[in-house]
Amino acid sequence: MQAPWLGVAASATGRRWTGLSPEQDRLAEAIAQAGHPHALARHLARRGVLPEGVAGFLAPRLRDLLPDPRGLKDAETAAARLVAAVARSQRIAIFADYDVDGGASAALLVWWLRAQGRVATLYVPDRIEEGYGPNAPAIATLAAAHDLIVCVDCGTLSHDALAAADGTDVIVLDHHLGGETLPPALAVVNPNRQDEDASLGHLCAAAVVFLVLVEANRQMKAAGGAGPDLMAMLDLVALATVADVAPLTGVNRALVSQGLKVLARRQRPGLVALADAARTDGPPSSYHLGYLLGPRINAGGRIGAADLGARLLATADRAEAEALAQRLDALNEERRAIEIRVTEDAKAQAADRAGPVAWAAGPGWHPGVVGIVAARLKEAMHRPAVVIGMREDGLGQGSARSVAGVDLGAAIQRLATEGWLVKGGGHRMAAGLTVEAGKIEGAMARLGELIARQGATLGQPGELRIDGTLMPGAATVELVNRLEAAGPFGQGAAAPRFAFPSLRVVHAKPVGDGHLRLTLSDGGPIRLDAIAFRAGASGISQAVDRAAGAPLHVAGRIEINRWQGRESVQLKLEDVADPAAED
Repeated sequence: MQAPWLGVAASATGRRWTGLSPEQDRLAEAIAQAGHPHALARHLARRGVLPEGVAGFLAPRLRDLLPDPRGLKDAETAAARLVAAVARSQRIAIFADYDVDGGASAALLVWWLRAQGRVATLYVPDRIEEGYGPNAPAIATLAAAHDLIVCVDCGTLSHDALAAADGTDVIVLDHHLGGETLPPALAVVNPNRQDEDASLGHLCAAAVVFLVLVEANRQMKAAGGAGPDLMAMLDLVALATVADVAPLTGVNRALVSQGLKVLARRQRPGLVALADAARTDGPPSSYHLGYLLGPRINAGGRIGAADLGARLLATADRAEAEALAQRLDALNEERRAIEIRVTEDAKAQAADRAGPVAWAAGPGWHPGVVGIVAARLKEAMHRPAVVIGMREDGLGQGSARSVAGVDLGAAIQRLATEGWLVKGGGHRMAAGLTVEAGKIEGAMARLGELIARQGATLGQPGELRIDGTLMPGAATVELVNRLEAAGPFGQGAAAPRFAFPSLRVVHAKPVGDGHLRLTLSDGGPIRLDAIAFRAGASGISQAVDRAAGAPLHVAGRIEINRWQGRESVQLKLEDVADPAAED
């Protein structure tokens, strides 16, 4: 086994620090010899980038990475039907999921149709009253007044609901795991259909919609026409990709990279208003999408009106956008308060249960926050987590979040087919479910069995991967900017992480809800500012207190902090270790 980085075998968070392998070290040296900073070279080597591929990796071009839409089953059929609906001025309804991916997918279609002088009906189901996905009454009502229904980010498993369309054409553009049979629809475009090869299974629904629109534009061009500018819509695809925690690799990385450039132009009223309401600063990044904009859009579907997020993303009216953004910002604050209460109860309950799955269920837990709480539970216990809110009708509505190496969506879908759940489905990292109160214990036990069979290592914090070692004086704004070229960072593409050995805490101050702001020094003239989020829960605060001014190894990600027009480097501190306890 490779020796731990800086000798850290068990940090304050219980993790083993690991560096690059010998092979990656040699690769990093080869990349650095081409003139790249050693810190960047080491990160690229960890990502598996070869020296001859560095230039293309640092400047990903969508034209080189975008797959042919016709490689997806039913994509040509779906695109042709959309083109025909526009040409015939037919009535089109869009049925969308209530999360960011669903809202962005719907907005893509709305903007594409609007550019051609067409107006679509937008329908987003109520999370509590209607639940996830199409339902028969809603589909029947839409079918009675429309010629085409397009279901986005949902519909793959909605056999009975889509049958209620009763002759009206239905197109499904989705990415959730499919079953053995397809629903009754004209076209089902989904890279996670059972009869697909899953090579594009990492796409979110908005990316699937984008590919279908690429094919639609191609068909329009072949017929002598011209479709709307799709590159200008990549901000919506980028938002959905990051917010839906899709891996930022391959074409996803290119979609987000280009989408962030579109977002920086501040041309979409809804995103401009929301960015201002969230008080974002600096150039847009995947952090802004995932942690500032995404949660606010989701807040509408979680605890407010389900269609608020989709309406915000789809509107061309700046006044309406500002009003919607302010409402979503207020709902997000309300959501956070609810989330804190449920998280405390869920953690206390799950701590008393052993096994491969961390789970908790409680009466009155708001269905709009159980997904976020499941993510918190997963982070705290390093296991797949399920959180269920019990309703007065005796049913529990839950969300599940997974860890690397566990296909949670497949396991949840298996539970549904075995009769443990009323319904359930999702994808590898996230899933939703509805379960009868009397079956919760048995369902969770069975879920544990299915997950254990997958063979993943669960319940341990594991490793903290370190790209290299820096000293405070080397952590410059210039270096951060060079490192940012390897982004965007997110799921499947972790930001560069560095260790700073033997730093003393010059100043530490608790801030916010359990966070810690610090000033660190190696004894030289340059000090390093740092922020450790949830430091109390992770054990970092306690380790800093025990050090009492003695040196600590610290690890985290360097970023640019912007304040009143000035830029400085800040360490987002993720872990600390006592040098005296080195292995």
